[in-house]
Amino acid sequence: MSGFVDLHCHLLPGVDDGARSLEDALEMARALVSLGFSTVAPSPHARPEYAPVDVVEARLGELGDALARERIPLTLGRNAENVLDEAFLRGLGTPAARMLGAGRYVLVELPYTAPVPALPDILFRIRTKGIVPLIAHPERCLEFERKGRAEEAVRAGALLQLDVGALTGRYGGAAKKLSRAFLDAGLYAVAATDLHGPVGAREWVGRAMEELDRRAGERAFARLLRDTPARLLAGESLESDQD
Repeated sequence: MSGFVDLHCHLLPGVDDGARSLEDALEMARALVSLGFSTVAPSPHARPEYAPVDVVEARLGELGDALARERIPLTLGRNAENVLDEAFLRGLGTPAARMLGAGRYVLVELPYTAPVPALPDILFRIRTKGIVPLIAHPERCLEFERKGRAEEAVRAGALLQLDVGALTGRYGGAAKKLSRAFLDAGLYAVAATDLHGPVGAREWVGRAMEELDRRAGERAFARLLRDTPARLLAGESLESDQD
């Protein structure tokens, strides 16, 4: 099985805490291709301390040229990992918004160690703009340790994204336990690597993908890593899905 689509990956060199150089990015890309990925929408952190949009766009073009030059068969899409703050919310629906792919969806992150009591209201504000939030790695966020909070977010119209490494304990015991519970409950819409660097990438991502396949089954595995991510990137609606 191949043709996987990674919607959370820090592949662009020198723009955030991901790939440090073009060489790092190319090594990461080779690892992803070897694991069956054909498309990546690099998701640099959209924070003031990291590279602005014009630099991100330039690096995206440079990386695309390098992939072609090195004959690495990986297609790139547009994306960003956005912080759920007032500046982000004000920017939605404007040219300043850093959207996922065709623009119907947006990748957002919550704090790892702080509660977000206003989450339902924030999700409502995003949805009223006709945009669907894709919440990055909920299993790693304190807010989703609250019983029923993940289900509540999904009912509010959000999609949840699994960091596959959580299934094998890469982010600790709590994230491992939550990721398996959310997976078993069918709460995730997509799975992604959240890859930040090349060291050991092929090995740890490969093990995590094997664990996802084992726990979820072939059909859900394909849906989480290939089918739904491709649809989100293309801006297609998921509302007609029955499962």
